[in-house]
Amino acid sequence: DDAVVAEHDRLADEGQVRYEWQHYIPLIQRKPGALRNGAPFQDMPDPLQRLRRALLREPGGDRVMAKVLALVPESGLDAVVVAVELALEQAPPSGRVSVEHVVNVLSRMRSVQMPPKIDTALQLTTPPLADT
Repeated sequence: DDAVVAEHDRLADEGQVRYEWQHYIPLIQRKPGALRNGAPFQDMPDPLQRLRRALLREPGGDRVMAKVLALVPESGLDAVVVAVELALEQAPPSGRVSVEHVVNVLSRMRSVQMPPKIDTALQLTTPPLADT
């Protein structure tokens, strides 16, 4: 088998490290505490970083963040980032965002469908009659 398993850019300088944080999502489902100081998670997009910082101030926040990150493989990174941004904007005064809130925003994003475009306008075949 000559199948390509993975590709990545080569790091030029000695001692450089690059992590793909998405590879660690299954691990943090079992060990959510790794979100606190884990080097791979320092490279997440800004909305996810803001949510992580907010959640880690709360007891059990690491588990909530792990559940949010578990949405990435099934829904896609871009969709989850947008959902997290919207959830943070809509957060109550306490600033708490739950995984259910993010899931709700994701499902609303998916359910928005544009009506089909109609090329021709409807035309009456019989003119209306006025009641007299």
